[in-house]
Amino acid sequence: MQTARRAVIDVGTNSVKLLIADVADGDVRPVHEESRQTRLGRGFYETHQLQPEPIARTAEAVWEFAETARERSADSIRVIATSAARDAMNPRDLTDAIERAAGLKTEIITGAREAEWVFRGVTSDPQLAKTPLLLLDVGGGSTEFILGRGTKKSFAHSFPLGTVRLMEKFPPSDPPAGAEFEACQGWLKHQFRAEIRPLLEPALGHEKKSGEIRLVGTGGTTSILARIEKKLDRFDRDKIEGAIISFEQIVALRKKLWRLPLAERKEIPGLPKLRADVILTGVLIYEVVMEEFGFRELRASTRGLRFAAVMD
Repeated sequence: MQTARRAVIDVGTNSVKLLIADVADGDVRPVHEESRQTRLGRGFYETHQLQPEPIARTAEAVWEFAETARERSADSIRVIATSAARDAMNPRDLTDAIERAAGLKTEIITGAREAEWVFRGVTSDPQLAKTPLLLLDVGGGSTEFILGRGTKKSFAHSFPLGTVRLMEKFPPSDPPAGAEFEACQGWLKHQFRAEIRPLLEPALGHEKKSGEIRLVGTGGTTSILARIEKKLDRFDRDKIEGAIISFEQIVALRKKLWRLPLAERKEIPGLPKLRADVILTGVLIYEVVMEEFGFRELRASTRGLRFAAVMD
């Protein structure tokens, strides 16, 4: 069995992430991971123009991660970009900046491809390939909902709903005001009932016939929720993978986070300081999903988009 060392640099709306992994016959073994918050989506949603400073920070992060991948003898380096890049009116400004900085081409992937890769990455875990799953990947600019079992998807859709996008729509005071929370929550519930439920509910009803559906979250928001619950001062794949967070824990955490000023949120064990702003909208998205569809617990998966990208 031949092993290839591959690197994927994932350019998201909130952060740039690096995965270097040894890949052999569909088996992915991470050897190095990093994340850098560059907030590519800052100031984006009013004009749909990527701004010069976030572009520059993002290109620099891609260059640094590419150098790390080369130092660690990666056979290939792949750069993919998601929500903000695909929604932008000026994506070439980003892709040209990355090519100048790192000498690498950037693939801007569609929402459908993103959902497909999330499903493939999560279900590479044999335990999660045995039962019906609703996968949720909450990103900075979009959220992917994927329903299926094993290798078969019955629903996959990327909605323009993410932590940075929502925070820019409902910028909180410091500390957040009760009326701000109610406005954000009310808008979210309306979106679920008007846009998401009509598409997802028929597929959920069909999938339930083959067994109880498990809610699985992947991506940065889920990992941070698990880190907070486990009080982990850094990303620890082994401890986060498979963590179970109850609906009651999600609600209690949301209440705590929305009461505290930013400075105090930054001191919460497990919560990275640079994510202490967008965690407000991240935890609220999960709460509303669980409430609207009756899920009592959320299982965390550290597999997902980048796992599938290195396998692809």
